Amino acid sequence: MDKPLNIADILEYAATFNTDSQIVTRQVEGGIHRYSYGDALRRTKKLANALRSLDVHQGDRIATLAWNTYRHFELYYAISGMGAIIHTINPRLFAEQIIYIVNHAEDKYLFVDLTFVPLLEAIKDHIAVVKGIVVMTDAAHMPRSQVLPNLICYEDLIAPESEDFAWPEFDERTAAGLCYTSGTTGNPKGVMYSHRSTLLHAISACRSSALNLGPMSRVLPVVPMFHVCAWGIPYSAPIAGAGIVFPGAGMDGASLYELIDGEKATSLLGVPTVWLGLLNYIDSIKGNLDSVEDVVIGGSAAPRSMMEKFQDVYGVFPIHAWGMTEMSPMGSVCARTPYLAQADKETRARIQAKQGRAVFGVEMRIVDDQDQPLPHDGKTFGKLMVRGPWIASGYYRNDDRSAFRGGWFDTGDVSTIDPAGYMQIVDRSKDVIKSGGEWISSIELENHAVGHPAVAEACVVGIPHPRWDERPLLIIVRKAGAQVSAGELQRFLTDKVAKWWLPDDVVFVDALPHTATGKLLKTEVRSKFANHYLTQS
Repeated sequence: MDKPLNIADILEYAATFNTDSQIVTRQVEGGIHRYSYGDALRRTKKLANALRSLDVHQGDRIATLAWNTYRHFELYYAISGMGAIIHTINPRLFAEQIIYIVNHAEDKYLFVDLTFVPLLEAIKDHIAVVKGIVVMTDAAHMPRSQVLPNLICYEDLIAPESEDFAWPEFDERTAAGLCYTSGTTGNPKGVMYSHRSTLLHAISACRSSALNLGPMSRVLPVVPMFHVCAWGIPYSAPIAGAGIVFPGAGMDGASLYELIDGEKATSLLGVPTVWLGLLNYIDSIKGNLDSVEDVVIGGSAAPRSMMEKFQDVYGVFPIHAWGMTEMSPMGSVCARTPYLAQADKETRARIQAKQGRAVFGVEMRIVDDQDQPLPHDGKTFGKLMVRGPWIASGYYRNDDRSAFRGGWFDTGDVSTIDPAGYMQIVDRSKDVIKSGGEWISSIELENHAVGHPAVAEACVVGIPHPRWDERPLLIIVRKAGAQVSAGELQRFLTDKVAKWWLPDDVVFVDALPHTATGKLLKTEVRSKFANHYLTQS
């Protein structure tokens, strides 16, 4: 039957068949909130009715500036389910970028957590397109703002509404969600997701060969709901019947550990910087991760030392994953396989360092500068291109189609693909180092450097060199109280990479710059050290 896919059907299904699963939230106001999928559906229908009372119609963009909470979860379903578009905004962006995004999307209403009310006060005069602002709290915690005098209280808004709401039927290719990329240059680009693409992505993500979610799972998404829909967990977890543990604003190691231990989380999802903080905290209290079965590490390449710590010390299986905003975001996953389970430690570590194999629904290939396919031999570097039913075909209100060629999307990554289908990101195309006509992976050098016990963070950039065109420079942030010299680090790397890959110099800094999503801002680092080798005698 040609029944269109609708995001609201996910929550209807979970409320009917996954009644034993809970959604637990560390609230922004303090304390723990918990309820069932049935409770979530009833409140979501009240919210959908409230949105209608605010004159929200199909196709309207409704923005959020919010943490991972049950109220944000309700917005995911109420907005899209009624035919409008949820537009999640990253509050870590610069004010100018947020202003641009709100105006470019023409957001009609903006739902905001208490934490971010001051942010909106600062930009109020520049977002006149927004008709109203709803604060995601109850009457007791509503802020008094002289700058924003007409704030709407979320709980007061939905309280008088009915729990009956008939989800409208519309074409499954109707827009449902909008996320903007946080590129390091130029204005952010919008990526629009449809009901169809979101549902297909969520179904594929549940599978054991992907995120391995099921009715016994209690998944804690540390990856924010304002960043590529928390990697789709608000959609895939209800389909799988998994419970969800939302961390709210508590992203530090101590807060996360309290939730993991107290709620017996089984699956964790986040970026390496978050897991570094968690591991350091667990070490400091001599804690454990006994309830956790696997941890998904994405956003940037995971250091081998981190994966070994999870697996060999705490018995947690690390799942290396890769994706992009343009991909909804899941592209590849290094999931459990019989081969990995039986492999010796060195072989297993070598495979787990890769970003994994394409999930069902995603095709991958590597190409040369003329977009001609290259061999999947695990050695040849090439531009990584992808296609599939949940991959963007263009940017929202943007005529730049240079990345979309011949039915494929150019990810901007340089990678290898081995005969077994395991893909490994070698670098971003703008970050790969060309030295004497040969390629050097900055990512691999960084991951080896972070394995040194004195290193907190490492960045490698290629900078001009009078003889070799470019040479790698290693920039290091030491761990608090730790000491390590440049020579010691270079000796540490000697048996880990080819000799000509070794950085010519090591520089120590107090901190490194990052993008709003936590990735190293290499453009700034490269600019700062551009003349480092040129000025050396």
